[in-house]
Amino acid sequence: MVEFMDNQNSSSSESGMLEIVTRIPELRNALQVERISRGYSLDHKFKVVVPDQRNMLLRIFPCRDMDDKRQETHVLAALREMGVLCSTPLGVGRLDENNGYMILSYLEGEDASEVLPSMSEQQQYSIGLKAGAELKRIHQLAVEKQAESWYIRKSKKHRRYVDRYNACPVVMESDQHILNFIEEHLEWMKDRPDGFQHDDFHPANLIVNKGELAGVIDFDRSDQGDPVHEFLKLGLFATEISIPYSIGQIHGYFEGHEPDEGFWKMYSLYMAMALISSVVWIQNVKPEETEQMMMKIERVRNDHDDFRSMIPRWYTV
Repeated sequence: MVEFMDNQNSSSSESGMLEIVTRIPELRNALQVERISRGYSLDHKFKVVVPDQRNMLLRIFPCRDMDDKRQETHVLAALREMGVLCSTPLGVGRLDENNGYMILSYLEGEDASEVLPSMSEQQQYSIGLKAGAELKRIHQLAVEKQAESWYIRKSKKHRRYVDRYNACPVVMESDQHILNFIEEHLEWMKDRPDGFQHDDFHPANLIVNKGELAGVIDFDRSDQGDPVHEFLKLGLFATEISIPYSIGQIHGYFEGHEPDEGFWKMYSLYMAMALISSVVWIQNVKPEETEQMMMKIERVRNDHDDFRSMIPRWYTV
């Protein structure tokens, strides 16, 4: 059984991890292992240096997730075939009785959420344009038809979140208007497209290298649903990093055209629903970050005037 040491700076931890990594056939010649600690994934992530090859990303996960990881490798291989800028899957297997591993090509560069603020507004917008075009390409991946429609699945999920939200010790102030707005407009989701979603598309999951978009990472939460649902991460996360990027992502997705009223209707509905789920999620997963999340939520409420406006203020400035 492999145990992962938390002290990533100790030489004993690094040498111990290198010994573990070289048990994996594809990485038997590895020279160096560097832990990657950013992000919310529960996987253990490492950058692995192998001589005469490009660097690799190693993800170690519980064996119970093996089927999901195998499916993720199929998704990545298909996306690469479509020309999407993402990692190439290089291997997946069992490390020991408790852990599995997945090896991907390593996308060199920096987290876009860290580098965008230091770029010019035009550069930020340009990265957004390219990200939007990549998202459009990602959404072309074929998926199987679900037994229940997106409307039914999403409505059920929302009502489960409302029940959990009502039991939370921390909730939004004066929240009834938002709850009413959602309930009155759930039917907007009827007959919406039901396609592949990255489901966590925002700057922290984009890699920028030498001022250019190098690729999209972290497809482990991919899902299926309305493509517009993908954009709610703009309001929660991207706009506080870069408004030019956020506008660019929309323009890139729509090939330089302005989105129509239908897009903004769905965006505002999904954004409102995301506020409810975010209150629940943060208190269950990262309760120590509740205050920061509530600040994001207040910013979104202001952007939409508590959803009296479908188009957020940041897009109209």
